[in-house]
Amino acid sequence: MARYIFITGGVVSSLGKGVASSALGALLQARGYRVRLRKLDPYLNVDPGTMSPTQHGEVFVTDDGAETDLDLGHYERFTGRSANKHDNITTGRIYQEIIAKERRGDYLGATVQVIPHVTDAIKEFVLEGNEEYDFVLCEIGGTVGDIEALPFFEAIRQLGNDLPRGGAIYVHLTLMPFIPTAGELKTKPTQHSVRELRAIGIQPDILLVRSDRPVPKEERRKLSLFCNVRETAVIQALDVATIYDVPIAYHHEGLDTEVLAAFGIDPAPKPQLQRWHQVVDGIRNPEGEVTIAIVGKYTGLKDAYKSLIEALQHGGIANRVKVRLDWIESEVFEQEDPSPYLERVNGILVPGGFGERGAEGKIHAARFARERNVPYFGICFGMQMAVIEAARSLAHIDKAGSTEFGETSEPVVGLMTEWLKGNELEKRAAKGDLGGTMRLGAYKAHLKDGSKIAGIYGDTEIEERHRHRYEVNREYRAALEEAGMIFAGMSPDGLLPETVELADHPWFIGVQYHPELKSRPFEPHPLFASFVAAALERSRLV
Repeated sequence: MARYIFITGGVVSSLGKGVASSALGALLQARGYRVRLRKLDPYLNVDPGTMSPTQHGEVFVTDDGAETDLDLGHYERFTGRSANKHDNITTGRIYQEIIAKERRGDYLGATVQVIPHVTDAIKEFVLEGNEEYDFVLCEIGGTVGDIEALPFFEAIRQLGNDLPRGGAIYVHLTLMPFIPTAGELKTKPTQHSVRELRAIGIQPDILLVRSDRPVPKEERRKLSLFCNVRETAVIQALDVATIYDVPIAYHHEGLDTEVLAAFGIDPAPKPQLQRWHQVVDGIRNPEGEVTIAIVGKYTGLKDAYKSLIEALQHGGIANRVKVRLDWIESEVFEQEDPSPYLERVNGILVPGGFGERGAEGKIHAARFARERNVPYFGICFGMQMAVIEAARSLAHIDKAGSTEFGETSEPVVGLMTEWLKGNELEKRAAKGDLGGTMRLGAYKAHLKDGSKIAGIYGDTEIEERHRHRYEVNREYRAALEEAGMIFAGMSPDGLLPETVELADHPWFIGVQYHPELKSRPFEPHPLFASFVAAALERSRLV
C-alpha cells in the first residue's frame, strides 16, 4: 500500500519545493523504495501550455504529450522515472472536467460545490494509479494562505483522515530570513505560516527550513515549541552550490530518516548515495571549462530554459568540465554586430521559442556559427532559424522565411495542419485554439546511416519529445541539400524533417525536438555530451 507525503510551502514562493520534493524522492529511491511524484497546481489555466515563459517558466513536456509544470523536469532528473499526464493537475483542468460532468447531468441534479465535488476530484487524482508504489509525494503549488490553493489544502487535509492511520504525513517548507540590522535569523515568518496551515486543519509533521546560514539549535527548539513539531523534525535546508548536492545535504540533516520515522518504518534500509557523490564530485572538480552562448528571447527569466540549463550541465559532467553560460538576448543582434559577443565563446546554442521577436537575431547567430566554424546547436525554433539562414546564404533563396511571422513567398518553415502519431492522423486548424494543439510528446525519427547525428546517438532509430506548431518545409529539401545542408533525420513516414546538419562544419546540428527534456545527471543526453565535447575541442584551438 502506498504511503503519501504532502509537501506544502509557506512564507514566500520560489523556495524550491520542486527540488525539495525531488531530493526527498531520490533519497527514498536510494533506500530501495518505489517512488512517484505528483504536482498539484492551483492556477486556473488548464495547463501551462499557453502561459508566457516569462511568467511561468519552462513548459515541461512528457512522453505522452502533456504540457506540465517545470517541476516535473526536476522529478524526472532526480529519480529517472518518466512522468506522464497523470502526474500534474491544475485547478483549471479540475473545473473543466467538473463542468463537463455537470453539463452531461452526471451529478443528477445536485448543487455542484467546492466541497465535496472539487475536493473529491482532487483526492481522486491523488489516489489514482498508485498501486505499484511505496511512496507518493504530492507537491502543492503556491504558498499557504493563497486563496486559490484552499481547495487543494482542504483535499489533502481530508486525505489525512481518509487514509489508514499512518498513511500520510505533511512536510512544510518555509523560509527563515536573516535580518542584517538585527544580526539574527527570525522564526516568526515560519510560526505564522504554520499557524495558517493549522487553521486549515493541517499539522505539519516535518519543517524544512530554508536559510542562507546554519540555524542555531536554540532557533530550532523555538520552532519545535511554537509549531508543535518534534525538534528532530525541524530540518535546516541550507543553500548549496548545485541542486544535485541537495539529496546529500538533506540526508546529512536527517530528512529521509525523519520521514521514515514519521511512518514508523524502523529499521529502514540504508541509502545508496554513491552515484550522487560521483555527480557532485564531477561538478565540484572539473578538469576544464567551456563557455556556451545561449541566444534566446526569454533570457530575463532563466527558468524559461530550466531543462536546457540542466542538460548543458549534464554535458559538462559527461566531459568533466564546467559549462559557463553566456546569456544573450537575440534582439541585440538585430541592431549590433554579433562578433564582439560571440568571438569569445566555445559554442552557440539557439533554443526554442515562439513568435517573430528576436528571430532575425537568431538567424545572425546561426550565420556567425556557420561562417566561423563555431559549434552550433539549434533546438526547435533554433533549427528552423538555422535552416532559413542556410536557405538565404547557401541556397540563395533570398526571401526565405516562416509563415509563423506572416505571409511569405518562400515558406521554408510552415504551419503543420496534419501529421501522424503512431498510426493515427492528427489534424489542426490554422485558426484553432492555441492550448494543446501542437505536435506534443514523444515521436520516433529515422536517422541517416553515416550521418554525424546517427554517430552521436549510436543508432539510426530514436524517439524524442516535441513541442511545436511549425516545421521545416520538405519542399525545400533538395535545394538545401544541394547547398550543403544534410537532412539527417526524418519522421518514419519521410514527410517531416527532424534533424539537419552541415557536412563541412566541425559541429553544426539542428533538431526539431527538445532533447533537453530527456537528459539526466546520471545519463547525460548524447547530443549535449557531444556538443560540450565539441566546444571543449574548440576551446583548445583558440
